[in-house]
Amino acid sequence: MNYLNINEEKLLPVVVELNTLLADYHMYYQKLRNFHWNILGNNFFDLHEKFEELYTDARVKVDDIAERILTLRYHPMSNYSEYLKASAIKESMNSLTDKEMVVEILESHSLLLKQMTKVVNKADSIGDEGTIDLIGAYIRNLEKTSWMLDAWNKEKTDKLRNASVS
Repeated sequence: MNYLNINEEKLLPVVVELNTLLADYHMYYQKLRNFHWNILGNNFFDLHEKFEELYTDARVKVDDIAERILTLRYHPMSNYSEYLKASAIKESMNSLTDKEMVVEILESHSLLLKQMTKVVNKADSIGDEGTIDLIGAYIRNLEKTSWMLDAWNKEKTDKLRNASVS
């Protein structure tokens, strides 16, 4: 029975991209745990709490992505050896400064957003609205989080661009 109303023969490219995103999120999650455990310095309290907030959110997304793959009737990738091979996000050292940690997180966000765009494009090509809806919300959330982390990493003298309406 095809309860999804999607041509099941066309699902494989979507699932491949979702599994890659799952691998990326697992590596991102572990990076955040690493930073949460190893943050030092004047920003300890702020960043220790922020990293915990981010890894808690990532943990939920890992489960959501895996369950979407299951909904599409495929097995989600589930071994760290597979994640290490498939993910564009790489492990981080545990001796980074607070600013270096935030830069690495922003770089991971960029990779996650690129992969999410691939997922949405594949899903759109076959009319997979459930996947588009799920990942679209993730994109909006991650862009906002990235803006906030980028703002934290700026100097007080930095300025935003102006846009005026004529």
